[in-house]
Amino acid sequence: MKSLLSRGRGSPSRSITPPRAAVRIVRRFSAPATQVFDAWLDPELARQWLFATASRPMTHVEIDAKVDGLFRLAEQRDGELIEYTGHYVEIARDRRLVFTLSMEEHWYVTTRVTVEITTTKTGCQLSLVHDEVPSHYADYTEGRWAGILYGLDVTLSGRRGW
Repeated sequence: MKSLLSRGRGSPSRSITPPRAAVRIVRRFSAPATQVFDAWLDPELARQWLFATASRPMTHVEIDAKVDGLFRLAEQRDGELIEYTGHYVEIARDRRLVFTLSMEEHWYVTTRVTVEITTTKTGCQLSLVHDEVPSHYADYTEGRWAGILYGLDVTLSGRRGW
């Protein structure tokens, strides 16, 4: 039996990879860019909003906030432990964050998230692009990010003055 790595030259590659999509979301915050950026890399803040919901905060958060550093966030959902993992590809303080993202329940899919933050007169604007999302999850993913970023705003609103 031939190994998958030893296919003959000219053999067609058969991929079962589903079509991919990019999800884009833009949101304005009254908080300064520094606070919005820091919330992505501070474990105690991330626990409250990143992949969390009002009724389901993350139960475990590990963040190694450096390029090639890893992160792991976990939650209990219906008696199961659900993990979100990835590594940081780029960190440009207060402006840009790029990371890979995988979920334990979809371990075979690794996506890429780019967060760009620009200062405005009243706070900042965050633009998020989530690339390589399986097309059949694009609408769900967009709605999920909208909720997550809403949670970030609520979290930061409760921390004014820090």
